[in-house]
Amino acid sequence: MPRRRVAVLISGRGSNMAALIEAAKDKDYPAEIVLVLSNRPDAGGLATAQANGIATVVVDHKTYGKDRAAFEAALHTTLKKHAIELICLAGFMRLLTPWFVGQWQERMLNIHPALLPSFKGLDTHKRALESGVKLHGASVHFVVPEMDSGPIIVQGAVAVHDDDTEATLAARIIKVEHRIYPLALRLVAEGRVRVVDGRCLVGNGTASDSAFIVPSGL
Repeated sequence: MPRRRVAVLISGRGSNMAALIEAAKDKDYPAEIVLVLSNRPDAGGLATAQANGIATVVVDHKTYGKDRAAFEAALHTTLKKHAIELICLAGFMRLLTPWFVGQWQERMLNIHPALLPSFKGLDTHKRALESGVKLHGASVHFVVPEMDSGPIIVQGAVAVHDDDTEATLAARIIKVEHRIYPLALRLVAEGRVRVVDGRCLVGNGTASDSAFIVPSGL
């Protein structure tokens, strides 16, 4: 079965992009990263992609001013030119219109640093600490027009420590992100994910029945 052709969209250093690139180096991985596209010419992740022999393209949003339609049309044209089948957003800091999302329905993934549907939007670690939750994590989901609201493909969680700061919590969450994003892309590329009534069902998926309780041992 041919490997699925994937583009990763970034705006910055692209640490999740790097995790996807690393996973795709395995010839048995069902997807290959063939393009890294950024809306910022100074995005640090472009150099990482180039160092790995991956094609890079910059579609600078500033060139289009407030014309989001023209910007997204340029994105779409570039993606089609490279015969892209799946998109992974990895720190791509542009809100996408319903038109663009519709072109890539159930073919565009995003990763969010929280256990959705909790803590949509920005400052997730700060808000998690302020709320007093005992578990926090990350989610990979399909993109829909409403921000951080698409069907969830994979989630991973860590315990929140009493002495956590935003920085210490973020450091543990990013490790979870780097594990679950390649897993989610694998599941989608293998055709094992079905969306039914707004929920992702994973064929032949496994889940533990054991509970993750925090604090434990009391």
